[in-house]
Amino acid sequence: MKHLIIALLFLPMISFGQNPKIKDFKITILSTMLSDFHTGEWGFSAMIEVDGERILFDAGSRENTVVQNAKELSINLDNIDNIFLSHNHKDHTGGLITLKKEYPNSFKKAHVGEGIFYSRPNAEGDDNYILSNKNTLENLGIKFISHKNPTQLIPGLWTTGQVPRKYDEKNWSGVSKMIDSKGNIVEDIIPEDQSLFFDTENGIVLISGCGHAGLANTLDYVQKIIPGRPIYKIIGGFHLLKLNNDKLEWTAKKMREAGVNYFVGAHCTGLNSTYSIRNFLGLTSESALVGSVGTVITAKGIFPGYME
Repeated sequence: MKHLIIALLFLPMISFGQNPKIKDFKITILSTMLSDFHTGEWGFSAMIEVDGERILFDAGSRENTVVQNAKELSINLDNIDNIFLSHNHKDHTGGLITLKKEYPNSFKKAHVGEGIFYSRPNAEGDDNYILSNKNTLENLGIKFISHKNPTQLIPGLWTTGQVPRKYDEKNWSGVSKMIDSKGNIVEDIIPEDQSLFFDTENGIVLISGCGHAGLANTLDYVQKIIPGRPIYKIIGGFHLLKLNNDKLEWTAKKMREAGVNYFVGAHCTGLNSTYSIRNFLGLTSESALVGSVGTVITAKGIFPGYME
């Protein structure tokens, strides 16, 4: 409760008059399950380009997936200072070592949510891939920057930091454990889960890795950070797979209230869940679809490629 109060007190200081709108953007999915001519996997990564600046969102699961798909899509990963890691799971961090070795002049700063380095003990030792490889990554030249509160990473582009859990969206395993900052073994609620967002002339664009904090919670929090603006495009993994219709309809209602008009469900969103959300929102196949490797999202629309 103390942390939530502090976070809410922080919001007014960053909400007014300090947020430039992004004029031009392009988001390209580099890792997700569906693909046509490229490599699909259970993971997520996307290249985000905003007004001439670039940041890589997550690193995919397998060591070479993002590197290979980027090459095939003619996306240059040289000289990208920042990488954003949505949370600790290997399907979002597994390609980071290869990325740094392949592009030593890139990924000098890795933006993470507070709690990402909590130990996740299991029978084999520790299930936190990014923690197990932290020293290796730092020795390769990566500096980890931890975020708890909303922070502007580059002009106009924000991380949510830790997202308050206003709604009871328990979209994590429920059985995994972590060791918290006080040394207690507790349920792993993936407290570090964070998303990226930016405002445009038409509204806010939100990118999520898994949305373990909850899609409705994330939408609610972003609209507190930048009040009075619709969140009109959302892209990424939202962990809606296998939800029943009542929960999907409730989620769609929250999306409608936030102003969502474009929805690209990738990774853990779920195929049927994406189609159900589309039906609940009354969107078309051109504005709500399952994302695949190579899907591009710009201000002009969604370009799914051959997997349309």
